Amino acid sequence: MVDADPYLGTRASDSAVLEALFTQAPLGLFLLDEQLRVRRYNTSARGLRGIAGERVIGRTFGEISSGLDTTKLAVLARETLRTGQPVLRHTLKGAPATRPDEDLTVSVSVFQVDDAADGQPGVLMAVEDVTEREAARARLDLLYDTRRTVGTTLDATTTARELASVLVPALADAVTVHILDEVLRGEPHRRGPVDAAQPLRRAAFLHGPDTHAGERDAVLETLPLATPFTRSLEDGTPRLVSRLGAEEGWPLELSDHAHALATAGVHSLMAVPLVVPDAVLGVVTLYRSERPQPYTEQDLDLAVQVASRAALGIDHASSYARERNTATALQRHLLPSRTPDLATVETAHLYLPVSAGGDWFDVIELSGARVGLVVGDVVGHGIEVAAMMGRLRTALRTLAELDLEPDELLIHLDEIAARLASENVDVDGLGHDDDIPAGGRVATCAYAVYDPVKRRLTLASAGHPAPLLVSPEGEVDTVEVEMGPALGTAHGTYETATHTLDDGAVLCLYTDGLLAGSDEAADTLRRVLTHQDRALSETADAIAYALADDQAEDDAVLLLARARGLSDDQAVHWDLPSDPSVVSAARSLAGRQLAAWGLEDIAFETELIISELVTNAIRYGEGPMSLRLIRDRHLTCEVTDGSNTSPHMRRAHDTEEGGRGLYLVMSMSHRWGTRYAARGKTVWSQQTLPGRTGAGARSPE
Repeated sequence: MVDADPYLGTRASDSAVLEALFTQAPLGLFLLDEQLRVRRYNTSARGLRGIAGERVIGRTFGEISSGLDTTKLAVLARETLRTGQPVLRHTLKGAPATRPDEDLTVSVSVFQVDDAADGQPGVLMAVEDVTEREAARARLDLLYDTRRTVGTTLDATTTARELASVLVPALADAVTVHILDEVLRGEPHRRGPVDAAQPLRRAAFLHGPDTHAGERDAVLETLPLATPFTRSLEDGTPRLVSRLGAEEGWPLELSDHAHALATAGVHSLMAVPLVVPDAVLGVVTLYRSERPQPYTEQDLDLAVQVASRAALGIDHASSYARERNTATALQRHLLPSRTPDLATVETAHLYLPVSAGGDWFDVIELSGARVGLVVGDVVGHGIEVAAMMGRLRTALRTLAELDLEPDELLIHLDEIAARLASENVDVDGLGHDDDIPAGGRVATCAYAVYDPVKRRLTLASAGHPAPLLVSPEGEVDTVEVEMGPALGTAHGTYETATHTLDDGAVLCLYTDGLLAGSDEAADTLRRVLTHQDRALSETADAIAYALADDQAEDDAVLLLARARGLSDDQAVHWDLPSDPSVVSAARSLAGRQLAAWGLEDIAFETELIISELVTNAIRYGEGPMSLRLIRDRHLTCEVTDGSNTSPHMRRAHDTEEGGRGLYLVMSMSHRWGTRYAARGKTVWSQQTLPGRTGAGARSPE
């Protein structure tokens, strides 16, 4: 027996294998020669059925695959011919030559072979149609990208732009996102269908993967009636127009808008409403103009899934905007609507709301022509923080009315803040607010008192940024004050700093949000403050122009106060002996001073008030004793003695001869009260000057 030639047996075996592949394999197979021209093929490859053999044999793979870019594949195939190294699963995307309006994705593997007939080297290309598999993967990738990148912020416009970016170019050549304007404003959602006449905001428009028509965003408009967009808004159902202009779709002759889209090159579109339970928030429209493939029902299902994710993010953003608007409105209501018009201090303020935080300020008219100046900042944002701010502001005003020194006032306010935090303010009943800690740092605050008689500023700080002081010549310095702990520890101790102010000096109090915009903000603030040749309101405007930041994350408050000391003839002081005979002398001294001031019209009431106050000081107080009259916007009478006993008013019976002194003082005074010093007290009475009404003289709340 003669053994068969092993080489011939191998070649015969290769021939049999190739024959079996070309006749039985479900893949598209192409046998190419050294010039990469087709020598043999089967018809399993998508798009070759029905094509005559002469249009395939002798042509390159690129010529018969006109819908695919085969440039790189040709390079790889030549490398396989040279080295014998196969190419595995090289992906090509495009469209079949016979159906250019369909997607086609193929996986191509290339192997070196020798033709069994003549032994000439060549390559075998195995082509697998993976269109459906790749489409499924692309859909999953799009859903993953949507979950990862859409709705990352609590801003509806940002969410709309994220939605557009994830859809272009993955599913659309252009995308427009319209959101109801009332949704963007944070108003409660209307249930049911949306009237087509409702104004919408074009929150995003994207055309092409690398271009963003930002100038077209934020346009307020109404959509044309009887279009796929408005129909989707009205019933919350998505619309598919696979072929624009088709009789069964959206005929061009029946709509100017459809005709305009067709003129712009759009041939297929989808209108998908942004829907949450019981409400439609807007509509996203996807256009195809570059790719020839029309949208399908499968594309519509995918777009609906993507839009639902975006709608959830927009709904959350709208709810946040609604809460922020409520908190901002509450905060504005709790802040002073205006500051009092004082003769001793010119004030101006700036409030830059961003996130409904707890920033606040106040200007408090105190006894003895003094003025309390306050700036504070509650930690956190939201309705609960605004409510906390209002409670702290009310508490501070109450403590200030008691004429406490700044350090003592902050000690009491620290205890109140700790107690409020332990209650963990729950305005809406939804539970505790994480922004308000149950203990520790609740708020910062700076409290200053300006005495225009002594031209003295007394200041204490609870963890708050140090104020700035601007001299009349425009020199800006930081006010030296020891910073105590923030409010809320219930164990805070504070130090008082005292500074003498020249007339025209400006105190600048602010919250840290004012300087959060940039590293140069502090220098900018100082530079603006140096201009002392303008009204404080103009300075506040200039600071707003220089430091307001659209990207800021925290509110900001600024309070400016220009000192105006009282002249020597606006305040008089007398030391008095603690003797009953001094009462008439005190009345006489006051009468002569009132005449010098031209206030004879209120001389009777004033002398009666002084008589009662001096009599009480002699009867119940201790020496030494003094009388002071101050004239600014009001006339203030002050009687000081060495006792800390608190005077109190009681109801006198009809048969009693005394007990009505403080009642008389109260009835003839605009305001009255008592303040305490380290030793002794001062009982004061404030009267409205002729030409001023009592109501108009009161400081605004």
